Amino acid sequence: MFNLQKQAEEMIRSIGERVTSGRVEVLSMLLAEQRAVTHHEIEERLRGKHKLNRVTLYRVLEWLNENGFAHKLVSDDRVWRFRANTHFSQSEQHAHFECLRCTKVICLDDIKAGYNLPLPAGYQFREIGLTVKGLCAACA
Repeated sequence: MFNLQKQAEEMIRSIGERVTSGRVEVLSMLLAEQRAVTHHEIEERLRGKHKLNRVTLYRVLEWLNENGFAHKLVSDDRVWRFRANTHFSQSEQHAHFECLRCTKVICLDDIKAGYNLPLPAGYQFREIGLTVKGLCAACA
């Protein structure tokens, strides 16, 4: 975990932003995860290690998302999930897999989500979401 904390610090420094203990703890925890996790799961993992209140945690997660270190997605259960960006690029959009039974969400980094068709006049493209739904290996 120490290496992930060091990596998180370096990532934050690389964009010239303030390195805070909250940002480092949350980002290093997300880097350790193999799937997208909910705000509640993040709270549970950080419990006892770092004292972040719920509002501060939301702000840190939004900051990480806005700066391209993490991305957030919402699934059918209407719960936001967060995952560290593996390529640290906010513009790279990829697909996700959501298990219909256990609600686990994983990134499908090799499946790019893109849109290159014209939009009506005056419309501007910002992002696209592609979610593959089914049963994960554990639930199948």
